[in-house]
Amino acid sequence: MEQLALLFVLLLSSVVMVPVGDRIGLPPPVLMTLLGGALALLPFVPNIDLPPEFILPLVLPPLIYAAAQHTSWRQFAANKRPIFLMAVALVFVTTAAVAAVANALVPGLGVAGAVALGALVAPPDPVAATTVAGKLGLPRRLVSILEGEGLFNDVTAITLYHVAIAAAVTGTFSMPLAAGELVLSGVVAVAVGLALAWLTGKVMGFLGDATLQTGLTLLVPFASYVLAEELMGSGVLAVLTTALYLSSGRAVDADDVQGRLAGNTFWSIVDTLVTGIAFGLIGLELHTVIETGREQWEDLLPAALAVVAVVVVVRLAWLLPAAWLAMRLHRNKDLDEDIPANWRETVVIWWSGMRGVASVALALAVPLTVEGGEPFPGRDAILFLAFCVVVVTLVFQGLTLPWLVRLLRVKADTAAERSVERELALRCAKAARQRLREIEEVEELPEELAEVLVRRAWDVGARISPDIADEERRASQLEHVERMKTLRRVQGELLSAARHEAVAARGESGVDPEVVDRVLHQLDVHSYRHG
Repeated sequence: MEQLALLFVLLLSSVVMVPVGDRIGLPPPVLMTLLGGALALLPFVPNIDLPPEFILPLVLPPLIYAAAQHTSWRQFAANKRPIFLMAVALVFVTTAAVAAVANALVPGLGVAGAVALGALVAPPDPVAATTVAGKLGLPRRLVSILEGEGLFNDVTAITLYHVAIAAAVTGTFSMPLAAGELVLSGVVAVAVGLALAWLTGKVMGFLGDATLQTGLTLLVPFASYVLAEELMGSGVLAVLTTALYLSSGRAVDADDVQGRLAGNTFWSIVDTLVTGIAFGLIGLELHTVIETGREQWEDLLPAALAVVAVVVVVRLAWLLPAAWLAMRLHRNKDLDEDIPANWRETVVIWWSGMRGVASVALALAVPLTVEGGEPFPGRDAILFLAFCVVVVTLVFQGLTLPWLVRLLRVKADTAAERSVERELALRCAKAARQRLREIEEVEELPEELAEVLVRRAWDVGARISPDIADEERRASQLEHVERMKTLRRVQGELLSAARHEAVAARGESGVDPEVVDRVLHQLDVHSYRHG
């Protein structure tokens, strides 16, 4: 019961911390971590009893799936070089640097244990980075870089981690075998992700109902992750592949308005709740980790400071030349990719490299023993060092990132975004006009109705971006918008009075509540369509 009560506290806090964070200017993941740490210090709060091997399968699939909804295959294809440099190459470099330092400073850790530590602290958390950066008004290309890095670095890091853990447990290591495992993991993950996404699309068409379709999307990420892991593939990459396929133009029904709105709302809620729980767990686990490493504090603290410094400095040392090279190639070859425009944006990307859920889950999942039954070498040290990295990068960098963004004056290029929006609005209006011409070729429309439809076809785009209309049309559009606002306001009052009357009838004797609910549903649908 105590564990259940703690879960409810985290769920409630996940919701409350969003407006609190907006008002005080701090990221909700950071606030949830601080709250979890504060709860862990209270004597009456129980220690969480969640098996480490369940954390990744329960937390990562919905978070990865939700994050992937905001990107596309095209973005990944266009940004393959930045993603490779940050999500693959940088993970390897960080793992090697951390492993070298940890192996030198922590007695008894061993090379395999040091590599496992390096792998689990190497990947920045995709949820923390995009949640924090997305609320700071950064240029969209920077958020795209962080999304791409965050979604792919877990794949590389988790595979390295499993190879290192296997080497530590068995006492053997083979480079060709490890490289083959990495390739096989990726191939299996992509195959599973695509197959499951295709099957999901077929099942969605069979279900038809938006509620059932949305419920299916909740199950799909977990199925993709577990199936890939069972087949020796990367669960994270499988979920990412599934999500990208389902959000692609081929799998999306453009006319499924209700399903899209319901799905977006549902996944916004899931993302908020799961993110809050995940980062709250990080804070709650702090107490356990501190107790575990209490007897080694004096020996481990210098090593922890060194590992944190390596993680932070290596990222900057890698990003500065990598960003410079990307900018040079971008200018010379006119490539269509998202890259930092200057050193200030590179510094913001550097400071956005916060560690989080994956690092904590991997640290907690380190086995207790090796094959012979002896304790896993340096497990307590790995836990302590990993949590030091997570706390420092997540809390300190998360709290100071807004200040750094303001100091460097990095902000979104709203003019460019409006230009893209204007072009797309114009395309939408032309598509509507073209469809109207096709209808007029096969149907005899009354002249008055045809004039109204021509105007409404153009209004499709003008409502999105009034700039596409000429001055006379723009004035007419603005006048039309004001009339529509008045109409909607008055109509809203009328529908509100009708809804209140229906709700009042629900409590009257002789009135069937089910009938009232049907009437309310019709009023709600009417309000939604004409609101």
